[in-house]
Amino acid sequence: MRALLVVNPAATTTSARTRDVLIHALASEMKLEAVTTEYRGHARDLGRRAADSDDIDLVVALGGDGTVNEVVNGLLHRGPDLDRLPRLAVVPGGSTNVFARALGLPNDAVEATGAILDALANRSERTVGLGLAAGTPGTEDEAVPERWFTFCAGYGFDAGVIGRVEQQREHGKRSTHALYVRQVIRQFLNEPHRRQGTITLEVPGQEPVTDLVLSIICNTAPWTYLGNRPLYTSPQASFDKALGFLGLKRLSTAAVTRYATQLLTSSPEKGLHGKHAVSLDDLTDFTLHSKAPLPFQMDGDHLGLRTSVTFTGVRRALRVIV
Repeated sequence: MRALLVVNPAATTTSARTRDVLIHALASEMKLEAVTTEYRGHARDLGRRAADSDDIDLVVALGGDGTVNEVVNGLLHRGPDLDRLPRLAVVPGGSTNVFARALGLPNDAVEATGAILDALANRSERTVGLGLAAGTPGTEDEAVPERWFTFCAGYGFDAGVIGRVEQQREHGKRSTHALYVRQVIRQFLNEPHRRQGTITLEVPGQEPVTDLVLSIICNTAPWTYLGNRPLYTSPQASFDKALGFLGLKRLSTAAVTRYATQLLTSSPEKGLHGKHAVSLDDLTDFTLHSKAPLPFQMDGDHLGLRTSVTFTGVRRALRVIV
């Protein structure tokens, strides 16, 4: 087996020594080429190279969710092809590692590497469904290129929080859960649309849902983790289905307190609910429009402001070693 290992040297939870150990462990079982990323988008370029190659059977992403997202977008730059494309394996090296943990992998790079080697020996793999977001035809964002996400996308409030976190990290702050909590509070205090949302959800064949402040789209559950605690916004979302959707129409102080409590006590059986919550499951195609430009994020990566985004849930998009 020929494999390409994509290594993010800035991965927050793996040291250089640990990465060397992992590389040697993988190289003992396969013909391995290890490449360290050198710039933003490098992992995507390496995934694209693997997709266009005739002799790479497996791509291993060693890094956080951002690295995985780039590799997946490279692999799928021509669209899904289960028979032709290399399989994907993920060694978690970031601060949260939602995709790897949603697959059931240990949240430890060494243990996850052992699990991947066992899965390869047993020929254990699965196909996963992913989300695809693109600019909406006929809008000012129609030229925005398509991009895949591996576990979630957010439009509005939560994307604003991601943007604030990224700004703090650019100023040298470490990505910690405390940092996220502080930015949630700041985003809430500065959110201009928290009492009257600007987002409209359009699903073919259904009445539009208007005045949403926040929209979270998931292709798996949980949505994210707070330490070791999983948080569920769309508990029914699954790698075997299309997309789950959660929208909130109000973020008053009382509403935020209620939803925060629901989120912290959420489970695979119960997510966020209430008269101002809109929850839909297994959506294949839908569009979000906003009266004002709003922040947009995918897999924890802030992508700027958008006025419209079209989503597609793609079942059986990629083969993953688990």
